[in-house]
This record gives sequence, structure tokens and C-alpha cells, in this order.
Amino acid sequence: MRLAHLHIPNIIPFRQASLLQQILVSRLLTHKRKQSDSPALFPPTSAPDPTILTFTPRPVYTTGRRDLPASCSPNDESSNTFATKASDLSLPTPLEPIRNILTPTSSPTNAAQHLAEYYPTLRGGQTTYHGPGQLVIYTILDLRALRIGPRCHIRLLENSVLDVLKGFGVKGGTTTEDPGVWVKPGAGNSGIPRKVAAVGVHLRRFVSSYGVGFCITEEPLWYLRQIVACGLEGKESTSLEGVGVNVGDVTMEEVSTRFVQAFVDRVNSGGPSGGQGPRLDEVYRIQEDDVLG
Repeated sequence: MRLAHLHIPNIIPFRQASLLQQILVSRLLTHKRKQSDSPALFPPTSAPDPTILTFTPRPVYTTGRRDLPASCSPNDESSNTFATKASDLSLPTPLEPIRNILTPTSSPTNAAQHLAEYYPTLRGGQTTYHGPGQLVIYTILDLRALRIGPRCHIRLLENSVLDVLKGFGVKGGTTTEDPGVWVKPGAGNSGIPRKVAAVGVHLRRFVSSYGVGFCITEEPLWYLRQIVACGLEGKESTSLEGVGVNVGDVTMEEVSTRFVQAFVDRVNSGGPSGGQGPRLDEVYRIQEDDVLG
């Protein structure tokens, strides 16, 4: 089986990445529906390849299903499409205190006058932040085709980030009872762990979407401190830079490539966080135009 990797090098609107993800998910779901209805005409071998989408968006706060406001349908990610000012936004409770720094995605005003957009999503979890200094990693996979269970999928994402941390020489990387990847600070890696990567996914007919928000520089941390990120009161965030990595010469593309390789290695190794199905024998790059057609 082949794995496609779409990395977007420029900082883009979150809506642009969301559209790409929706198209990729739709292709997999359409194939599964057709294969279920007419298996002889649509064999599993003709399924769209799994894809990892990596990107960095403009500043945006996103809401998971647990924090969706009452007026926002969980099946409609565009409930704020027609809002033109912050006071019109339908916000989840965690974002009400920072309404003044938010702007609707459809606002006609200069985005530079605002600090961040707000975008509701269907992923699991609560409210978090994405933006410059962070690598967002979305995995669009048919888990059944890879024979990966939902919980193993989460562990696969977390362990792939842990492998990236180890590759940069970071010690103390760990997982806890809370989702995500954490790093134990201080001498001997003692003390309260700080989150370096958030994890939140969505499944529909075992097709995964969303994934990881991996802080590379310190830039995202101010935004994360404005909220109770992921609903975890009293927990702090950090970054690759914050745990001692000199990120001056580290590009988002390099981190994305390391993650994809770690992911492939984990899948191919089997075990509790790998797959029991087909190997990922090839990783190839695609561009936005390959998705948009």
C-alpha cells in the first residue's frame, strides 16, 4: 500500500486545509460506499491511498465536539460563515472571555487587525489553538484497511510524535491519562509534564480525519495561555524549542517528513500502536492541485 503526503509550505487559512481534508475524506467514504454496494465493481485494491496532510494555518481557535455551542450543528462546520463581526459569532463557553480577539472567517475587514479566527470542527476533544510556529498533522486513513483500531490509532499518532522528539534528542517525552504528548521538564525529567502536541480525531465509517497539533516554536504558547486548552485546567504547554531544541534551522517540512517516516515505521512494525494489515511500502508527495483536481 502507498501513502500520500501533502505538505503545504506556506501559512494558509484554516478553511483551506479543512477543504482539502474534506475532499480526501469524501473520496474514501465514497469508495467504501460503492464497494459495499457493488464489491465486484469496486475491489479494495482500487481504494484511494491514505493521506497525511501537514500544514501551518493562520491563527485560529478550533472547537471539538465536546465544546460545540448549542447553536452550532455538529454536522455543520460553517455555522459562522455569515458572521461579519466578533459580536455575531456563536462561541463555545471557553472562548467567550476572548471574544474581542476573534474574527469571523468571513469578516471583510483586514485580518491583520485581529489576532485569531474561530472555526468549529467535528474532531474529538475540546477547544485548542493552531497557528504559526505549529505543525498541524491530519491523517486521512481507512483504519479498517490498515487493520488499526480506533484506540491504536490514537496511540499511533502519539508514539509517532514521541519518535520525532527522540530524533531531536528530547528526553522525557511521555503520554499520560490525558490525550496528547507531554514532556517532563527539569533535571532527571522530574516535575509536571507539559504538553507539546495535542491529539484529536474524528471517525466516520472507520475513516479518520484531524490528528495532531505539534508546537515547534514558542509562538503558539501565548494563544494557548488565553484559554484552558483542551479543557485541561492547570496544565501547561511547551514546544520543541521550549524543551531545548535549537529550531533555528528546523523547517516545518523537516518535522513533517520525520513524522511521516515515524508513522510508517510504526505501522509496518505492527505491535500495539502499529497495524496488522498491509505494509506502507511507499510514501509519495502530492500537491494541492492533485486533491482539488
